[in-house]
Amino acid sequence: MSDEKYFQNITLRERAIFEGAITMGALFHQFVGTPVSPKSVNSLEKAIEESLTLQPCIESVNVKISPQLMEEAENEYQYLSLTGEMLDVRVVSHYEGVKVVVRMHYIEELQYPLMYVEEID
Repeated sequence: MSDEKYFQNITLRERAIFEGAITMGALFHQFVGTPVSPKSVNSLEKAIEESLTLQPCIESVNVKISPQLMEEAENEYQYLSLTGEMLDVRVVSHYEGVKVVVRMHYIEELQYPLMYVEEID
């Protein structure tokens, strides 16, 4: 069964943006709070990328966790809880010839990890 009838009220461009945005929301609400250490940072980045790439219409996901903030893990427990401020993420969504890059990263001047549409082709 096709899901097209559920999206007939939006354009292909809007659908590509929708799929990228849903994936970004899933990332934020699913992974923020995950324990992460300097030893586990690479495997966590890869796990996030692989799981989000399973979402519909997602062509690729690139996740980088701030190495500077990971240095703060030098505490007696040797880990931190992942926060939005630590993430730099690009999600590429592709639907029916429309390609969208949705991005999230910490914007210093806003003091906020902003999610936004970076590019539309």
